[in-house]
Amino acid sequence: MKFKTIEWKGGWVRLLDQRRLPQEVRYLDCKDASSVAEAIRTMAIRGAPAIGVAAAMGIALAAKKIQSNRPEILRKSLEKACQQMRQTRPTAVNLFWAVDRMNRVWDQGESDGVETIKKRLEEEALRIYEEDLEINRKIGERGRALIKDGYGVLTHCNAGGLATAGFGTALGVIHAAWAQGKRFRVFVDETRPLLQGSRLTAWELVQEKIPAVVLTDNMAGWLMKKGEIKLVLVGADRIARNGDTANKIGTYGLAILSKWHDIPFYVAAPTSTLDISLASGRDIPIEERKPEEVTHLGGKRITPKGIGAFNPGFDVTPHSLIRGIITEKGIVREPFHKNLKKIFTKERVQGF
Repeated sequence: MKFKTIEWKGGWVRLLDQRRLPQEVRYLDCKDASSVAEAIRTMAIRGAPAIGVAAAMGIALAAKKIQSNRPEILRKSLEKACQQMRQTRPTAVNLFWAVDRMNRVWDQGESDGVETIKKRLEEEALRIYEEDLEINRKIGERGRALIKDGYGVLTHCNAGGLATAGFGTALGVIHAAWAQGKRFRVFVDETRPLLQGSRLTAWELVQEKIPAVVLTDNMAGWLMKKGEIKLVLVGADRIARNGDTANKIGTYGLAILSKWHDIPFYVAAPTSTLDISLASGRDIPIEERKPEEVTHLGGKRITPKGIGAFNPGFDVTPHSLIRGIITEKGIVREPFHKNLKKIFTKERVQGF
């Protein structure tokens, strides 16, 4: 990647402010956990894997700021930071997975002294970051065979380096196929209301010099009918154990269109996006965002005053519409409730 989504700068967390892209490349320096939580909440950083990394770094930052050697003071600070992170965004399970992982560091070493725990928390946050980079590369390697020369590949929202520690999930598959020498064209859904496709995915593809064209969200069906699209790749924010998948609003409609036109529809996501506590997508919490994101564009009102707006951040695609889920451990196919269980370690599948 020619940019860094997030990095640990020793004394603080630096992240690329995605609200300003593509017009301006500006970085935010978050010097306490509250600033990291606010960056997640306001979508300065977004994307399920990326906000998991950010939450982990925010907790490590909270620990680093503690001056006392009293364990109870550190515990209080960590509990506050963990709660702040959990309250930012409800749908992406990677965030909660990362918070729980940081919690375990404290729980397993509470008696080892404050300075030791602070060091271990920082190491764990950096480990989560490095693991995400490696996982994304593996997802790309697993999925690149799906893309053939001359294909038209459609993607929705942003599942690239901006949504992860780097490289990306769905976009990672595209990067890996391009690096392999395949030549194809990418269709980028604009992804209303916040335009993560036309602002972020398009920006990433321009950086990598991969040919792409932006579509409004209502164009995909017609292009599918014309035979322009051969493959659909999307990311995920939470996957139930039966394979039902939550992703950016509009994904469900694309899956239906893909099924109708017999176009392969694949989800790319790390195993940390699987929520084994949920039997199906019916139980996935869906974030409701402010109506102003719909009624306004670029800070200017585009609807009549007094009109309401419905603004769910995500929808759920049933597993029956998904051809496969590309993970770092391989491509999982139907029956998902059996094959998702097989692909994970015994430690990860105790909830099945």
